Amino acid sequence: MADDTIPRRNFLLGAGTAVAAGLAPLAPQDSKAGEQPTPAAAAPAEPEPLLALSATEAAFVSAAADTMIPADELSPSGTDCGVVTYIDRQLAGSYGAGAKMYRAGPFRRGKPEQGYQLTLTPRQYFATGIAAANEWARKSYGKEFDRLTPPERSAALSAMEHGAAEFENFSARAFFVRLHAMVMEGFFSDPMYGGNRNKVSWVMLGFPGLPATYADKVDAYFNKRYAAPPKSIADFS
Repeated sequence: MADDTIPRRNFLLGAGTAVAAGLAPLAPQDSKAGEQPTPAAAAPAEPEPLLALSATEAAFVSAAADTMIPADELSPSGTDCGVVTYIDRQLAGSYGAGAKMYRAGPFRRGKPEQGYQLTLTPRQYFATGIAAANEWARKSYGKEFDRLTPPERSAALSAMEHGAAEFENFSARAFFVRLHAMVMEGFFSDPMYGGNRNKVSWVMLGFPGLPATYADKVDAYFNKRYAAPPKSIADFS
């Protein structure tokens, strides 16, 4: 693993070690027993119209996703896996509008365990956070985040993660946590939502996707390896 990106192993640990460990034994149906599945290659990224993100915001998200998920032997880059598309669609929908969030106040400084304590909708939060991150990058590196070199991007994200980056009137660490969570969702979610293109993360993990009940297979595969290709919600539509 090159030193100019956040190690994918650490990223996957952040995404949920227990989930990955529980799913790893599965493999595509045509794989031989004991053989590791070969990650599917993402289709060439087709230009998609942005629904919520501005061009500047999309460039930031793309650079962040590709730093967290670099193209390597495990999968294509975060952008090629559709992470930007996923985040853009989420922010353009009811989640981005804060449809299920209580935002009537009063808004006081809360404790970390109290969760989200801002008047901003998720869409506004990302817009404000990206603007603050780019402003900090300009002050620290002389250019916006998406124009940084891979090592600089990695260092910048690390500074945000550990609270070393100082955003004006905004928590850099809180923004990183939300950004990382959205990138993680885009990489592992059902492809019907725009991310996980070609089910690349599911193939990597050996996760079968939508089918969640296997009662009819318990006896036949007791103490044996069960292999099945991943299925998306769209595959059953």
